Amino acid sequence: MTSSNPFVITEEEKYYFDLRGYLVVHDALSRDEIEACNAAIDHFRDQMVFLEKGRMSDNSPALTAEEGRGEIWGILGWPAPHRDPFRRLLVHPVVVSRLNAFCGRRFRLDHGPWLITGRRGSDGHQLHGGGEPFNATNWFHQQNGQIHCRAVTVSWQLTDVPAGAGGFCCIPGSHKSREPIPQDLPSLEDDMGLVVQPELKAGSVIFFAENTTHGTLPWKADHERRSALYKYTERANARDVGPYFTPRERHGDWVDELTPEQQALLYGPGMHTA
Repeated sequence: MTSSNPFVITEEEKYYFDLRGYLVVHDALSRDEIEACNAAIDHFRDQMVFLEKGRMSDNSPALTAEEGRGEIWGILGWPAPHRDPFRRLLVHPVVVSRLNAFCGRRFRLDHGPWLITGRRGSDGHQLHGGGEPFNATNWFHQQNGQIHCRAVTVSWQLTDVPAGAGGFCCIPGSHKSREPIPQDLPSLEDDMGLVVQPELKAGSVIFFAENTTHGTLPWKADHERRSALYKYTERANARDVGPYFTPRERHGDWVDELTPEQQALLYGPGMHTA
């Protein structure tokens, strides 16, 4: 399905994303890029914060394991060279081409990025999102050959995710559902046979509409889970509302080091065109 040139979105990918609410692009990162990201994470392991057990799983028996997941924030502001691979991901050509098609050409980073990690026995995350009830900040619409998705999460996979290992999961097509989620589904007390966990290699990237019902399964692999999440939206939309507009106001002085293309994604809601 993916083009021989991963920097160009195909008509098949548009169809898949419209139908299923998510898309995987394999081999989006080179081995050197994967190693640079993981080396930076290793360098800042002391910043990793492990959440309380049961916090993300809402204590669901199907999703709660032995400990909470780990998170690291502030990765774009790390000192060089550790920040550099994550800044490149911000406007990676694989991302730009697909978000132009999914969110429109004036997309921006609404919040994030941050790293999600998990050791064997880490909790899952209760399923959330869906087409019903309507949410004005993350709706999905397709008309006249154009996808209008107000909120797309981009999740870079920095370690392998084998079948059955856990991690990201979703209910394909749920972004278009007009029925509320059944009561026992978010906790996976009854998954109704609908939940899919994509099998992924390090260097793959997942795009998913935020209103696709999604969550995380407990991590079962022996190696560490590592995913970098970037939350994008169309230019005028605000998912994570704050009082500031300019990149410096929102993120700090370090944004002056970024390229104009990177800075352009860090403005608040509005019609800024830089």
